[in-house]
Amino acid sequence: MGKTADLTTVQKMTIDTLKKEGKTQKVIAKEVGCSQSSVSKYINREAKGRKRCGRKECTSKRDKRALERIVKQNRFKNVGEIHKEWTVAGVSASRSTTHRRMQDMGFSCRIPRVKPLLNKRQRQKRLTWAQDKKDWTAAEWSKVMFSDESKFCISFGNQGPRVWRKTGEAQNPRCLKSSVKFPQSVMVWGAMSSAAVGPLCFLRSRVNAAVYQEVLEHFMLPAADQLYGGDDFIFQHDLAPAHSAKSTSTWFKDHGIPLLDWPANSPDLNPIENLWGIVKRKMRDARPNNAEELKATIRATWALITPEECNRLVDSMPRRIAAAIQAKGAATKF
Repeated sequence: MGKTADLTTVQKMTIDTLKKEGKTQKVIAKEVGCSQSSVSKYINREAKGRKRCGRKECTSKRDKRALERIVKQNRFKNVGEIHKEWTVAGVSASRSTTHRRMQDMGFSCRIPRVKPLLNKRQRQKRLTWAQDKKDWTAAEWSKVMFSDESKFCISFGNQGPRVWRKTGEAQNPRCLKSSVKFPQSVMVWGAMSSAAVGPLCFLRSRVNAAVYQEVLEHFMLPAADQLYGGDDFIFQHDLAPAHSAKSTSTWFKDHGIPLLDWPANSPDLNPIENLWGIVKRKMRDARPNNAEELKATIRATWALITPEECNRLVDSMPRRIAAAIQAKGAATKF
């Protein structure tokens, strides 16, 4: 990154644009993601009219257009597969040259964003829900206890295939990986408010209505006492079968706990989903050897969640609602 030759075409164009806007080299380097010396050398060389020395490129503009078409046809291919297809098209270039040309075009290999798979009816229900909640204040959202289950694995490295995308294409439908709710096994249940997190529950079996009601009795009620004391609160959970069972609804009625109506398949609207992400990122360097060590690591990491983090996530609810309305019920970046 310290050499001017390492700058991609996109980075050079960005440097030129920011230079014209009067930005300093330090600011430009931060925006572009390279060293200040690389920016300085590039600007000075352009000012003197010097051109890059070395061998002439072996690929033409036509070859580059063909490469870009290949990448966009299937963004989940690896470099080897893309290179093979490019050479079949009649281009004579090495694998490393293929990789460099892709980088020059602005493509980077990234872990794809996961986006809920929503049908038209679900999108409409999400939009209706968001419009109904658009006037809720931060104080009203602070009365909601958000809950969710999440699966933790001993290995965090296997995150599936990567995707080739340019800056700003993270939400491009062709760069997204669809997700389906309700995995077969669930391991951890947790809850949070704008003030703090509640106790965790490690689930040993598949969650049905009876198991879920045990979780509510022994973990949710103590969490409510811890987070709200004797004050009123609204409980949130998604529409998993165990959550929406008639016996579960009866349990809430018997205990006098109001429920927040919730649209199906909407993890992007739930701030505790982001909290699970924070916990998993903090655990990246942990290397538990068995399930008990993993549980201990989760407990320790969960205990490090600060009230400020919880408050910031719950305070994002008005922005999540606005984003859902703007997207007309489609999944959002949250």
